Amino acid sequence: MTDDGFMGPPWQMDWTLKAQAARDALPEQVRKTVDAARAELVTAKDPYYRGIEADADLPAGMKVLPARSDLPKGSRIFHFDHGHGWLRYTFVPRTEDPQIIVEEVFWQ
Repeated sequence: MTDDGFMGPPWQMDWTLKAQAARDALPEQVRKTVDAARAELVTAKDPYYRGIEADADLPAGMKVLPARSDLPKGSRIFHFDHGHGWLRYTFVPRTEDPQIIVEEVFWQ
């Protein structure tokens, strides 16, 4: 817990049934890449990756962008595998039990 009473990483992560099914249907190598993206996300200081070059610490081939630029606290798109895949998530920053909710997973 931080000084302001806000819980910090590692964050809890839940998956919608649709997102979990999509992840489970991926080839094993891609699931490992999704798991690496998940590890980066749950350990991030700020899961929204706000600011200029906020995602500069991510491994090569990963980046985070807002789903809609007019909703700064809305969904984010976490691109992985050099743009071949992404997951859409939201972060619920509650004081107690904040969590990341993965809504959609895609890979091609």
